[in-house]
Amino acid sequence: MPLPKWELAAGGDVHCTMCGSGNLVRVFPVVLASPHTLPSADAASEGEAACFDHPGRRALAACQQCGRYVCRLCSVEFGDSVWCPSCVAAGAGEARRAHPDTFRNLFDSTALILPLASLLVYPFTVIAAPASIVLSVMKWSQPLSLVRRSRWRFVAAILISLGEIAGWTVLIAYLVAGRLTIPM
Repeated sequence: MPLPKWELAAGGDVHCTMCGSGNLVRVFPVVLASPHTLPSADAASEGEAACFDHPGRRALAACQQCGRYVCRLCSVEFGDSVWCPSCVAAGAGEARRAHPDTFRNLFDSTALILPLASLLVYPFTVIAAPASIVLSVMKWSQPLSLVRRSRWRFVAAILISLGEIAGWTVLIAYLVAGRLTIPM
């Protein structure tokens, strides 16, 4: 149920008029202002600080969290501190910072290098070829990289691995067939 304006104006800890549950309320001042009492457009003159969100308006304070300049419309007061709308939206306390992906494991390259590198020490191809196929199948649908890449490495890794497995199959069949033949 929406809280009445008189509850919103109190701010802080307010109680629902229907169920009585306590709520922490932080409201932008413009929500409570009637259209007649909205602040006039305080235009920033040359050399004055301007609001971060409204470049044409004069800044009255700086956000305590991020340091952005805010105008009268944007400033949200919490006790002695002033916050900008972005920091309020990010949550109480310190403004959250974005932590974008800065790297990603390149499983397609790993799947391709695995059977190729194992060719240097060929007995390891017995393990590396199936591992490469499993890795390719498991990671096929995951994002490859931060930049656009195609899946040709997975395809190449699967083909090389199948070639290695076929080679081992032929070698084992040859050795088994050679032992089963009776020399004359």
